[in-house]
Amino acid sequence: MNRTWKFAFLWSIGAATLLPTRLWSQETQLVAMSDGVRLSTNVYLPDGKGPWPVELERTPYGKANGDVKNLSASVTADGWVLVIQDTRGRGASEGANVPFEADGWGVKHDGADTIRWIAGQPWCDGHVVTCGASALGIAQLMLAGTGVRPLSAQYIQVAGSSSYAGIYRQGVFRKAMIEGWIQRFKFDPSTLRVWTSHPGYDDYWMQRDLARRYPFADSPAVHEGGWFDIFTQGTLDSFEGYNEDGGPHARGRQRLIMGPWTHMIGSDHAGQLTFPNANAIPAAVGKPLAWFDYTVKGANGGIGNESPVTYYVMGDTTDPRAPGNFWRSAERWPRPEARPTPLFLHADHSAGFAPSSGDAATLPWTSDPDHPVPTIGGPQLPGSVVAPGPMDQAEVEARPDVLVFTSDPLPEPMEVTGRIAAKIWISSDAPDTDVIVRLCIVGANGKSYNLAEGAIRARYWRSLREEHLLEPGKIYPLEIDLWSTSVVFNRGNRIRVDVASTSAPGYEVNPDNGLPLRVPGASRLARNLIHLGPAYPSQIVLPVAPYLAPGAGRPNR
Repeated sequence: MNRTWKFAFLWSIGAATLLPTRLWSQETQLVAMSDGVRLSTNVYLPDGKGPWPVELERTPYGKANGDVKNLSASVTADGWVLVIQDTRGRGASEGANVPFEADGWGVKHDGADTIRWIAGQPWCDGHVVTCGASALGIAQLMLAGTGVRPLSAQYIQVAGSSSYAGIYRQGVFRKAMIEGWIQRFKFDPSTLRVWTSHPGYDDYWMQRDLARRYPFADSPAVHEGGWFDIFTQGTLDSFEGYNEDGGPHARGRQRLIMGPWTHMIGSDHAGQLTFPNANAIPAAVGKPLAWFDYTVKGANGGIGNESPVTYYVMGDTTDPRAPGNFWRSAERWPRPEARPTPLFLHADHSAGFAPSSGDAATLPWTSDPDHPVPTIGGPQLPGSVVAPGPMDQAEVEARPDVLVFTSDPLPEPMEVTGRIAAKIWISSDAPDTDVIVRLCIVGANGKSYNLAEGAIRARYWRSLREEHLLEPGKIYPLEIDLWSTSVVFNRGNRIRVDVASTSAPGYEVNPDNGLPLRVPGASRLARNLIHLGPAYPSQIVLPVAPYLAPGAGRPNR
C-alpha cells in the first residue's frame, strides 16, 4: 500500500487508529477470474451474524500492509465486510504484472468478476461499494465502465477517467511521473514500451476511456480531487460524466470535492504555499463510510442536506487580507455564471483584456532539446524527481527560451473558476515542437506561482488522432487545455502567462526532428515564433465569474 493511498484514505475516514479492539475475522482466498487466473483476496468479516454490505478495494500496492488492521477495524465496526484484493500480477495474485489491463471492460475484467464473486457469498447482503485513491480510484472508474451489478456506490479519490490524459498532455508524454511510477512499483517494463508506442489518442486509448462508456456507470459516487493533482480534470470529468450521462442510479446523484491539494489530498500544504483550512472539508460527505451509510443504509448523517459540490476557492496566500482561501458549496459544476474571458498576449510582453490594436507582431523563442527548461512544481506525483504543487517560477521566467506575459495590477478582485484554455498561433523552422503554457499568480510578495498548465505536441495541432508535421514558416493555431482551477486574484495581483517549448523532466523533451516518439535520431534546435495582433490574437481564455465572498450565498441555487 503506497503512502499516497494510505494518507488519502486514513485521513478521510478519520481516527481509524483509535480503534484497537479486534472486531473482525480474516480469511484469504484465491479467487478465480473468468480466464482462470487467481487473485489473492482478503476478507474481513464483522463479529455477529450476517449478511452485511461489502466494501471492496482493489490495489496494486499490496494488501498485506500493517495499515489494513486499522482500516478493517473501522469498516467492520460500522457493520461492513471489507474485501481487499491484490490486482492481477501484484502482491500474491497470479497473472501478468501490467497495470489496469485487466481492470476494465476488455477481454479480461477482473473487477466485474470480483463483484460477481462477492455477490454470491453468504456474507454479502447484495450491496457492494468500492473505495480508494489514485490507482485504486482508476480501478473503480474502469469497473464502473463494465456496468456490473450489484455496485451500490463508489468513493473515488484523485483518479482520472481517461488513461490517455493521465499519461499524455495532448501528445506530450508525462515522463517523470509515468516512468517514476512504473519503476518505483516494479511493473513489467513492457508497460512503458506499450504506452509510449501510442502517443496520439488512437483506438488503444479510446478503448480505455470511460468517457465513451458513461452510460454504464450506474452508481452514486463521490469524486474527490485537488487543483494541483495529476488527475485534476479527470476528477471533474468523471463527476460530470456520471452526473449527466451515467445510468439511472448515477444521474443527479454525484458529489464533488475539490481542494487546493496535490496528489496528497487533505493537506493544507501544496508546493511552497499553505492554504488556510484546506484540511477541514466542511462536508459530511468527505468521509467514505458516512457516504456509504447514506447511500446503502439510508443513514442521513447530514449528507442529504448538503449541496452536491464542495470546492476550495484559492487566493493570494502571501497576503492574509486577500479574498479567497475558503470552502464553497454549490449546486453545479462548472459555475454557470463563469464567462470565457480572453486575456490577450501582447508584443511588449504584457497581457490585457483588450485585444491588440496595432499591426501583426511576433516574438521569438527557441526549443533546445539539449538544454531544456527545468520543471518546477506543477501536477507531479509526490515522491518523483519533481516536487508537486505551486512553486516560485523565477528560475524558469528568467530564461531567454521562456516568453513571459504579465498583466497590470488588477484594479479589483477577480475570480477565475472553471476550465482554462490557451489559443496560440505559432510558426517554426522545425517539423515539430512542443508548446507549454502556464497560468501564474503574481502575489503580494512579487513572486510568481504556477496555478495551472497545459502542453501540446505541435504535430497534433489538427487532432489528437492525426499527426500533421509543420511546414517551415507556416502559421498554425494551437488550442491548449490547461484543465481547471478556482482562484481569486486580489486587487493588485498580476496575472502571468509563461510560454515555453520544454519542461524537463516533467515532460518528455521533443527532439524537434519530426520523428515518431522515441525513435532514435539526432535532435535539433527549433526556432519558434508566437504570432500576436488582430489577425493572430494569441490568448489565454479564463472562466471569469462574479466573486462571491464567504457567506454571500450559495452559487447556482
